[in-house]
Amino acid sequence: MAKTKVIFDTDPGVDDALALLLALAASPEQMQILLISVTHGNVPLKSCLKNVVSVFHVLDKELAWRKAQGKPEGFGALKAYKPIVAAGADHALEEEILREDGFHGPDGLHNVHATYPHLSPEETWQSLFEDGVPTPNQDPSYYSYFTPSKLPAHKEILRVLAEEPENTVSICAVGPMTNLALAAAEDPKTFLRVKEVCVMGGAVEVPGNITPVAEFNTYADAIATARVLALTSGIPSSTMPVVQETRLGPYQEGLPKPLRLTLFPLDITTPHLLGRGFFYNTISAAGEGSPLATWITHIVGSVYRRMERIRGPIPEPALPLHDPLVVWYLLSQEDEGWQLAKNAPEDIRIETSGQWTHGMHILDRRGRPRAPGTAPGVLGTTATDEIPGDDYGWLSARRGNRVNRIVGSPGVEKFAHVLMDSIFA
Repeated sequence: MAKTKVIFDTDPGVDDALALLLALAASPEQMQILLISVTHGNVPLKSCLKNVVSVFHVLDKELAWRKAQGKPEGFGALKAYKPIVAAGADHALEEEILREDGFHGPDGLHNVHATYPHLSPEETWQSLFEDGVPTPNQDPSYYSYFTPSKLPAHKEILRVLAEEPENTVSICAVGPMTNLALAAAEDPKTFLRVKEVCVMGGAVEVPGNITPVAEFNTYADAIATARVLALTSGIPSSTMPVVQETRLGPYQEGLPKPLRLTLFPLDITTPHLLGRGFFYNTISAAGEGSPLATWITHIVGSVYRRMERIRGPIPEPALPLHDPLVVWYLLSQEDEGWQLAKNAPEDIRIETSGQWTHGMHILDRRGRPRAPGTAPGVLGTTATDEIPGDDYGWLSARRGNRVNRIVGSPGVEKFAHVLMDSIFA
């Protein structure tokens, strides 16, 4: 039985694809992906879904190639388990227009499907998720690695959390948090059966990557992020976004417990880099003819070339391993190298209405102490829970969010080796 059971919520994306590969390369004893819930994000939903299916397609070819070459096949979790794949939200909660930035190209993987059509699935894959589209004459072999679902992803999230024992399933959220917000709104008590929600998102003490203050995943659906983070509060209504007209109502009173949420903002993810020189030296050792090496070389190499076009000549382009870092944490969270912010849990809130600050992660930097609060299980009073004049609850013992922000890992330079060794062992 796997030590860590995971719902993988994603919008692939180059680093999303690398994160998924790292998870599938784990041993069966380390990790089991129960569900891959797909959301809008880097590209429209259907492209994101195709990219997930493509990971299984290229891995099917890779395992066959490794077997023919007499190489260790690896990817124990891929072979041992069969995750559900479900499509989710195709736009943000309160917006129809996608906030995609186009960095990863029109397909999300720098045109890999057009460049290497033999490494991409036939378009009949769509019949797995939609009615009324052409089906293949015979199921391709890569279908055996996952179970497609025609239910919306947020309903599959709730079903998995209801069926698995409480506090045994973690959510790895590496895209916009729309699917999670929909699940939490529909059935917050079932959603709170989750062990931990691990989120790649935000920029707390560093600049954003899509605006000067916002990171892309949060920017793409700031209201969804704010709603999920509100569940970390003793009083969720204290940090819920203010929306004039919304299809999602407030959370019910008397929820069983606050949400445990661990945040991986740009502050910690950006320093973990996959440098160009190390990448090409490592990938060349995979062996000539490796389908996976060919596929990854194209998508990662395209990132390096894009960086040089945008920034001009730089000493060595390097891909920040944003999303894979969350998977590394889930695989090794007992390692003492993982460090939380000094004042964790922190009251980190999401700006949802600012013209220039949409998606910003806001942290109180005034250095003022919170109200002392009371012991767990003891009913607090205004005197113990609140500070006079603190109208917005930044100093309250109960109001405000409580987020565990990661500020240290087992090794900034170590991780690139861990990632490449795991995928190409």
